[in-house]
Amino acid sequence: MIVPWQEIPPETLDNLIEEFVTRDGTDYGEQEIGTGTKVAQVREQLRRGQASVVFDDVTETISIFTREQLDELNRSSSS
Repeated sequence: MIVPWQEIPPETLDNLIEEFVTRDGTDYGEQEIGTGTKVAQVREQLRRGQASVVFDDVTETISIFTREQLDELNRSSSS
């Protein structure tokens, strides 16, 4: 279920975005980008609709997915 990011308390959203950008295995290429910059980039992706906050009813977890990741999940679940 997609959760409107605007309805998430600001501090909670900040923590969620920070967890997302510092998650193990996240690759940002050859040039290292600071956490603050990454957080700002993800926040902008949320504003533009390029990313969404998703709550998983089964695992009762919340995470951020890019539009591409959501499209892939939708393709996988409809196969």
